[in-house]
Amino acid sequence: MLSVLRVHLPSDIPIVGCELTPYVLLRRPDKTVTTDDVPESAPLDGHFLRYKWYRIQSDKKVAVCSVHPSEQATLQCLGCVKAKIPVAKSYHCSPKCFSDAWQHHRVLHDRAASAVNENGNEEEEIFGRYNSSGSGVINASLTGSASSTSLTNGSTPLYPAAVTQRSGGETWFEVGRSKTYTPTADDIGHVLKFECVIVDAETKQPVGHANTILTSRVIPAPSPSPRRLIPVSGADMLGNLQSDGRVSSSGSFTVLSYNILSDSYASSELYSYCPSWALSWPYRRQNLLREIVGYRADIVCLQEVQNDHFEEFFAPELDKHGYQALYKRKTNEVYSGNIHTIDGCATFFRRDRFSHVKKYEVEFNKAAQSLTEVAVQTTQKKAALNRLVKDNVALIVVLEAKFSNQGADNPGKRQLLCVANTHVNVPQELKDVKIWQVHTLLKGLEKIAASADIPMLVCGDFNSVPGSAPHSLLAMGKVDPMHADLLVDPLAILRPHSKLTHQLPLVSAYSSFLRGVGLGLEQQRRRMDPTTNEPLFTNCTRDFIGTLDYILYTGRFILPESIDC
Repeated sequence: MLSVLRVHLPSDIPIVGCELTPYVLLRRPDKTVTTDDVPESAPLDGHFLRYKWYRIQSDKKVAVCSVHPSEQATLQCLGCVKAKIPVAKSYHCSPKCFSDAWQHHRVLHDRAASAVNENGNEEEEIFGRYNSSGSGVINASLTGSASSTSLTNGSTPLYPAAVTQRSGGETWFEVGRSKTYTPTADDIGHVLKFECVIVDAETKQPVGHANTILTSRVIPAPSPSPRRLIPVSGADMLGNLQSDGRVSSSGSFTVLSYNILSDSYASSELYSYCPSWALSWPYRRQNLLREIVGYRADIVCLQEVQNDHFEEFFAPELDKHGYQALYKRKTNEVYSGNIHTIDGCATFFRRDRFSHVKKYEVEFNKAAQSLTEVAVQTTQKKAALNRLVKDNVALIVVLEAKFSNQGADNPGKRQLLCVANTHVNVPQELKDVKIWQVHTLLKGLEKIAASADIPMLVCGDFNSVPGSAPHSLLAMGKVDPMHADLLVDPLAILRPHSKLTHQLPLVSAYSSFLRGVGLGLEQQRRRMDPTTNEPLFTNCTRDFIGTLDYILYTGRFILPESIDC
């Protein structure tokens, strides 16, 4: 007979908008074990699985902290309530939480006050009096009346009128009848229960006991920090915004480069300071998709995209938003895990803006094998390959623009664009390998440039800080022969150092901030390193804060109009 061996969730903290997919392990009548579903439409040996989800409403009202959503709130800012700021933003889990968040929290008050003043009301009438330190905002312990505001949405109760079950001061409301469930705003602050039971296909009655899981309280999805395009070339970008928010002018396009962190690398061991729910793929993928789509970029270059995630999620989801997808998976001569979880580079472009002309794939492993055949002594070949082979790849695509910036004197010329997307994932101590891979990519791009006078974009995570030899090669076209990085070269693959050059007129996109004028540019310059003309960081973890990611363009063909900050 069919039986359930185990039921669990990848993460026990559910987040609004992120699908919950329980893991259900079954034993078939033939004693084999499977995770395949057994629906009512295809029963097995006269039985199928029935699923239900419940929202558990406790008689005790609960609100969650706006800063630490997995924590129960103990304080509420009454200034927020009086100013009619969304009540969920008014809760905090401790006085220290409120104090630490005050500099950001007060912005909500300032915005509300500005809106009120525009309507001719008195600010003091709404906010009361605050002391000059800014830390004296009224706060109080939650009471039943103070927290009840969070449990309604206007005049509409969060819960349906019909009660399905009640037990020990708790009311269970049925919210779903499928294996998966996506929490809504109505679930915030409440526990969910998943129920799985075997049912007789003929009588439709449960067989045996139900297997259940209780989650932690549902938390809201954190809001991403706002980002905006800052003009850098004197163009009036507001005048060039389409109704959907995209920048559009003759010959203009937008590009995004993003290392999304492969799920196979997002482990609690590497990111022990992150809560498990924030690392879970069901949570991250929804946030990533929301963010990527929100940028409305014409060209999107992603790194660390797992093969299965590309095929099952990113390609079909971005297709819905008008993007065509191209992908290059890393080689697997080093990687020993599941072939479906190998990551790679994915490039997407809007079908209404570009068409695909050609695709080139660069496998640095093949380049390493060719190099060792001609440049390394026979006795060193195995050691050389062990050092050089890192499975990294680059994806190069040639696109044709469906818009044009050509003048009337040259109306028939095709407007082509070459976009390179790569991830140079090499251990920091192997400086020679990193420089060699960047040089190999640039030499390949030089060949494409020689065959066609074509603008180029080079995007990716190069794992190289500003001022390093790979960065110098990319942005300056050469490496100082006395550069310290060149001292690490046991295979002599970088000699003579004079060969470490290229003729592509590449310019780093963020250096444009240093050439423009305006208030937004002045503010952004504070986030720039004046010695390298690069951002202070594109990567921020507990152990490292610095710049590793770049977008470079051929300055002879492309002029940045604005850059996202």
